[in-house]
Amino acid sequence: MSRRSSGSIGVWAEAQRQQQRAQLIQQREAERRQRAWERDVARGQREQQAAYKQRREAEARRLTERIDAEVAALQGLLTTGCRAPAFRMGSLVRSERIEAFDPGALGQPVPMPHLQQFQQQSSGWTLGSGRRAQAEREAHDRYTQAWQAAHAADQDRLRRLAAYRDQYDRWATGQLAGIRRHNSGLGALAEALRRGDPESAVEYFSAALYASGAWPEELPRQVSAAYDPGPRQLVLDWELPRYEVVPEAKSVRYVPSTDQDKEMARPATQRRALYRDLLAQCVLLVLRELYAADEFDALDSVVVNGFVDDHDPVTGRAAQIVLVTVQAARSAFSGLRLEQVSAVDCLVDGLRGQLSARPDQLTAVRAGRAPGDVGGAGAVVSHGGHADGGEEEPDLFAMDPIAFENLVAELFRAMGMEAVTTQRSGDGGVDVEALDPAPIRGGRIVVQVKRYRNTVPPTAVRDLYGTVQDAGANKGVLVTTSSFGPGSYTFANGKPLELVPGVELVDLLHRYGLRGRLGDRTGGDGGRAGGATIPDQRTAAGPAAPSPAPGPLAADRNVLGMSWSGAVALDVCALVCEGGRVLSEDHFVFFNNPATPDGSVRSRPHTAPDKAAVEVGFDDLPGRADRLVLVAAIDPEVNPDADLAGFTDARIRLLGAGGEELDRLEVSDGRAGETALVLGSFRRRANGDWKFVIGGKGYRGGLEDLLREYGVDVA
Repeated sequence: MSRRSSGSIGVWAEAQRQQQRAQLIQQREAERRQRAWERDVARGQREQQAAYKQRREAEARRLTERIDAEVAALQGLLTTGCRAPAFRMGSLVRSERIEAFDPGALGQPVPMPHLQQFQQQSSGWTLGSGRRAQAEREAHDRYTQAWQAAHAADQDRLRRLAAYRDQYDRWATGQLAGIRRHNSGLGALAEALRRGDPESAVEYFSAALYASGAWPEELPRQVSAAYDPGPRQLVLDWELPRYEVVPEAKSVRYVPSTDQDKEMARPATQRRALYRDLLAQCVLLVLRELYAADEFDALDSVVVNGFVDDHDPVTGRAAQIVLVTVQAARSAFSGLRLEQVSAVDCLVDGLRGQLSARPDQLTAVRAGRAPGDVGGAGAVVSHGGHADGGEEEPDLFAMDPIAFENLVAELFRAMGMEAVTTQRSGDGGVDVEALDPAPIRGGRIVVQVKRYRNTVPPTAVRDLYGTVQDAGANKGVLVTTSSFGPGSYTFANGKPLELVPGVELVDLLHRYGLRGRLGDRTGGDGGRAGGATIPDQRTAAGPAAPSPAPGPLAADRNVLGMSWSGAVALDVCALVCEGGRVLSEDHFVFFNNPATPDGSVRSRPHTAPDKAAVEVGFDDLPGRADRLVLVAAIDPEVNPDADLAGFTDARIRLLGAGGEELDRLEVSDGRAGETALVLGSFRRRANGDWKFVIGGKGYRGGLEDLLREYGVDVA
């Protein structure tokens, strides 16, 4: 028994040992799989970290490459500009090709009936001979009536076609006469240039600079000029780009330890050298464009004073600070090969010009001969200047924006059309809609109104053409208080567009019994388009106390209401700056920081037609703040793949404490590929007033890219 019992225990013990070994094997296998899984996870994390690091480093390289590209474009301005074709009078010639006569439906004869259509198809098996004869007579009578009606309709069509053709012939004759008058006027302008007429010379050469294809759109083109016919000399003041156009950063490097991009600052001496070289290139390019456009041998010499608008560092007052000046004779300039020169050496040594040694610090040079120094027949003519008007005439520049649009609508009604102003929101870039009942030239007309002081840019004309196409209108009309450059007229040529400059607008108003004048040559602010001056509103009550939520608007505060066309979602932000740098991160007002520490600027709920609003107490802004910058950027959470191509017809309404509209400020349209845009800035003047300056600089890297330029840490 004991041996049998011992055998059973041995079997049981062996089974236990086998089971323990199996469990141990399973445990070791599980541990092996766990270790393998942990190794895979660690390897995956390392790979993800490496991939993330590579992406960040690649993005830093792209930012560096973009900075390098911007610098290369600045360094190559003169070389690139010299490749552009010269401006020619021939580019302004309008084609005499007139739209062909199209009678449309009137050109199609009225179909005449046929007797067979009215005859019964019945056979003698179903009708008797008497019934059949009666049916044939009835069919013939119906046919006769139908033929007479069709014949009368066709005769009426021929009469209307003849009248339509007569109207077309009169219209075509008028169009051709207008084109020939325009082209003949160009001939008269050419003759005036050959005679040395000062006003013609200034208009032509200013137009050559404004229409130049050699000049980048982002650089300024403001000019004031005079022509002295004795020495055949053109004298002009030309606005230069500011120091901020040269990138402050030299490169961008990704720092893994902090997971941030670090901008490597460009050495101050290098940045100053780039800026001086750019200024020299700008002046040389102006000279090149003027002499290249002189197909009438009107110029023997040119004086260029290059300036920037800023505050005089000595007096603190707004001033034009001359940084470059040169007088270049044709004989000296014609021997230069500009594509090969060093711009600074060419300007200073070759042409004996003067260039500021420290333009970054606004160190001025003594200007050469100024336009105002040209006396007699060579009086100063500023491109896009204003006409004088009588005291009894309302000033179109000072008129309420809505009243101005109503006046334009009234003008169209006085010309025999139906016209209404559009609603303030969702108007698709249309200020007035008109309906012309005339058969040929008529149809639906969309009208845009631009109350500008400077020349309307060609981009506005291109935008109007897009609006005409989108709206399915017959014609687009752009009415302005200023003028258009040759580039605008060239683009509009052959398209259903009509441009009405300020002088012609005043003439039309007077012709149809309405009133209006274009300011006063001795008055106005002489500012940029869309300029608005905000008077000093400081009261004894002192600065407004900050509050977390906007309440009733105080008497010394304003609201900036912003609107635009298009469905793109935007973040509108404000930066309180000294120069080009924000005072602190707390002075950047956006959705996560609705107010500055002192409450001088705060976000505010908007009301129609605005899509965003900012409340500001200009007198409450910090003493060292000299500008309030407004920016807009794509909301990446709402429109992650959008850009600012749909940001059009943008404007800022300046509202008073009672909600009344004090002014309407035009804002540049967005561009494809850009995701952030500087709308404009209010700048403090020496007398305490604030002046609005339109922006327009775009950024492809969104709000972060823009904020870096203003010194905001966006890491």
